[in-house]
Amino acid sequence: MKKKLVVLTGAGISAESGLKTFRDSDGLWEGHNVMDVASPEGWDKDPNLVLDFYNQRRRQLKDAAPNAGHIGLAELEKYFDVYIITQNVDNLHERAGSSKVLHLHGELLKVRSIVNHHYILDWHEDLILGDLDDKGHQLRPHIVWFGEMVPALEEAAAIAHEADFFAVVGTSLQVYPAASLMHYTKPGTPVFYIDPKPASIYNLSNPVVVIDKVASLGVADLRETLLNLI
Repeated sequence: MKKKLVVLTGAGISAESGLKTFRDSDGLWEGHNVMDVASPEGWDKDPNLVLDFYNQRRRQLKDAAPNAGHIGLAELEKYFDVYIITQNVDNLHERAGSSKVLHLHGELLKVRSIVNHHYILDWHEDLILGDLDDKGHQLRPHIVWFGEMVPALEEAAAIAHEADFFAVVGTSLQVYPAASLMHYTKPGTPVFYIDPKPASIYNLSNPVVVIDKVASLGVADLRETLLNLI
């Protein structure tokens, strides 16, 4: 039976594919204050701005491609039972070939009803005011905004608890509750942290190996290290 590798990924892995992260630019995301485009208050204030912002992100995603980090994680499925838990809303893990991907913060290529959170549609084109669910309610991006609950957190915690190896790739570990997932691992589970500017990891008794490289290079190091452990 293959060992279970659970990988938490953040914006850093997709930044190498040209998708920007607001944390690299003083709270601005593509020139916007993040709270104006990624919060319920921003939506209530100016839904057209929010819709236009995500329409642009959706178009940008069409031109992006998985990088060596995404592809390297997908290739690890040859040797491990790999489960990706991602904070990213893009589909680059899936396009790289990863078969088990849990999106903590929603998905850019899906929309949902503003009333019924279970009414979710695949959506690859622009979303505008007047695009409605089957009950006549407006559709919104299927994104977990700041101040909203993270519905997939409980499932993610259960997955983390079953890990034989846990890796963190391309995240500042500043966004909670995602940053807390490593604390759900069993005692003694090896943790690998890949980031060119790694944050300090506090209150974790597990052994931690830091690989201070970008994802495309660090995942290759992770592969070599893990294959020596099995």
